[in-house]
Amino acid sequence: MDSEALRKYSALHPKPAGLTLQYGTAGFRTKAEQLDHIVFRMGLLAVLRSKAVTATIGIMVTASHNPEEDNGVKLVDPLGEMLHPSWEEYATQLANAEEQELQKVITEICQKAAVNLHKDASVFIGRDTRPSSEKLSQSVIDGIQVLGGQYRDYGLVTTPQLHYMVCCQNTQGQYGKATLEGYYEKLSKAFMELIKQSHCSGESQRHLKIDCANGIGALKLSEMKPYFPQEVLIHIYNDGTKEKLNHLCGADFVKVHQKPPGGLDMKPNERCCSFDGDADRIVYYYKDTAGHFHLIDGDKIATLISIFLKELLAKVKQNFKMAVVQTAYANGNSTRYLQETLKVPVHCVKTGVKHLHHKAQEFDVGVYFEANGHGTVLFSKAAETKIRQLVKEEKDDEKREAAKMLENMIDLINQTVGDAVSDMLVIEAILALKGLTVQQWDALYTDLPNRLLKVQVADRHVIDTTDAERRALTPPGLQEKIDALVKKYNLSRAFVRPSGTEDVVRIYAEADTQENADALAHEVSLAVFHLAGGKGAPPQP
Repeated sequence: MDSEALRKYSALHPKPAGLTLQYGTAGFRTKAEQLDHIVFRMGLLAVLRSKAVTATIGIMVTASHNPEEDNGVKLVDPLGEMLHPSWEEYATQLANAEEQELQKVITEICQKAAVNLHKDASVFIGRDTRPSSEKLSQSVIDGIQVLGGQYRDYGLVTTPQLHYMVCCQNTQGQYGKATLEGYYEKLSKAFMELIKQSHCSGESQRHLKIDCANGIGALKLSEMKPYFPQEVLIHIYNDGTKEKLNHLCGADFVKVHQKPPGGLDMKPNERCCSFDGDADRIVYYYKDTAGHFHLIDGDKIATLISIFLKELLAKVKQNFKMAVVQTAYANGNSTRYLQETLKVPVHCVKTGVKHLHHKAQEFDVGVYFEANGHGTVLFSKAAETKIRQLVKEEKDDEKREAAKMLENMIDLINQTVGDAVSDMLVIEAILALKGLTVQQWDALYTDLPNRLLKVQVADRHVIDTTDAERRALTPPGLQEKIDALVKKYNLSRAFVRPSGTEDVVRIYAEADTQENADALAHEVSLAVFHLAGGKGAPPQP
């Protein structure tokens, strides 16, 4: 390690005094002007991680659905998954080290993680369309070069595209070609093969309006348009030419405010969807003839995909184990529908994509989506091998046809991470193959009315939870109080959990009517305020 070069470059990316940040599920995120030293140091860390695992590591500069003036950075592990939890700690240590301690911290990480500094390192870099992203990715490159790493800068890409590239590179091309063309070709080929198998063409042309949150999704969808078949007509809105990223638009805005984005005119019963700022989340929606807005969130997306996969799995007659993984935020009626009507096992895990992804890996076919629209499907190696074998060797027509559909689904789904473009194509293919309208999809089940609230507290750590965050262990008496409140309402449940990033407690409640869900959420928020050290005035109904 060249101490002189490290000192010189580190001085060019100084750490503001008194700033400490934590590497979380979304990596680091804050105001863009506070990030220069962080991204430089993450360039250093990516090189160390690459040397430790002898593989290419990804580094993405984005703050996803946050406002345009924010930015962030996250690392991507060799198979396109999120950074290993033990390295999240190293990321936090390195980011918060004082300048004069930088070399010492690097040496400590090398010792703890058995990093051989003489090995080669390779890093792939991507960034979103924020005004600050280009300069920040330049600082990442400084960090990579100081420690002698090689890099490939992909420039403007969606977050899932970078995850895909890293996975392709480290599987020696087995997952696909590590180029944008490779990504577009793999997805469009699988999509065309799938809709070719659709016998009920229903509408011959499939129109879809897409709100791209004024972000990277618009650029990449435009690039992908030539690869789509004539039958698919996508109309891009909020393409970033006029308005600010994520401002009054995007998947997060639509989900939180339960209303259509600005910049997109909806006619009754038109199918519409929204990506978030870095195109790793998607939600669908439509307006009925009476003008009512209907949101189709991650829970309903998981349900549609599960119905389709379950039918195909039944046809190939293999004993594949399939399950759906949700968090406590999943609507109670989605869980009921999956378990009782579809007879698919459902598992609940703690909030955060890494927990969902990890659990989904336990099954032959693991479907996971957060209600916010981030999710994907994972196929076990054994299941994938068997399905590809059936396509080649199966004599029975129906079985072979079903295996072929499953093979195309495997190729169409981005198994590394939630991917709005890939998920959109999966949904469009399923709707076409099943001849479903957006209204029929929505009518599978009716969401229970729910309410999300948050209460400010002096210290969020006083709340400790268990049972995938569905029950509170501390403070004493809180869970008993919640249980008593829940008993007052029909079809109701409620839970509280500390925020991962700020001193607030998040409250979720659902019940048979909106009025009851609101009342329950409010009563629970009062209980949290009084028992968990609420700040300021008590919550008002």
